[in-house]
Amino acid sequence: MLKTKIAVLVSGGGTNLQSLIDTQAGGTIKSGEIVLIISSNETAFALERAKKHGIPSITVSKKSCKNQADFENKIHSALTEHGIQLVVLAGFMSILSADFVAKWQKRIINVHPSLIPSFCGEGFYGLKVHEAVLKYGVMITGATVHFVNEIPDGGEIILQKSVPVYKTDNPEKLQRRVMERAEWIILPRATELVSEKIMKEGANYGL
Repeated sequence: MLKTKIAVLVSGGGTNLQSLIDTQAGGTIKSGEIVLIISSNETAFALERAKKHGIPSITVSKKSCKNQADFENKIHSALTEHGIQLVVLAGFMSILSADFVAKWQKRIINVHPSLIPSFCGEGFYGLKVHEAVLKYGVMITGATVHFVNEIPDGGEIILQKSVPVYKTDNPEKLQRRVMERAEWIILPRATELVSEKIMKEGANYGL
């Protein structure tokens, strides 16, 4: 059977993208194949990672688009042109509209650096999540992979993994631990789970 065609959407360094590339090479992701990288930032280091591994990439930046609709239309066109079946958001810093998400129902997944429903939703991204975790004094945090719907971080949860919080932590140390012990583990696993379902169920999946 043909593998599920995956696009990864990025905005920055691409550490989660690298985890996907590495685990695909290692066989954790075997039902899907990353065939396209889309960056919202033309200087994102993730583009260098794509180039190094021979994965086609394009940049669609908001500043080069007329508005949100134009931005999303360009992304949608690129996805359809490449026959993409699964979209993975890996540090993609733009919120996608309800109209866009509706076209890709159960075809978009995202990794969030907390145990949803804690420390999630609008305004919670990057280090802001870990700063909030430390401010509230919780002892357990982690990461969540979920389907993307019209509500920020509001879609169905696919996988979660917990990570301890230590008294000596600062936001940067905690961020690194969450990435290493949770995000880089569950994002590839979730990508494989969804890729396998799409591969088996084809056009009937998620629609």
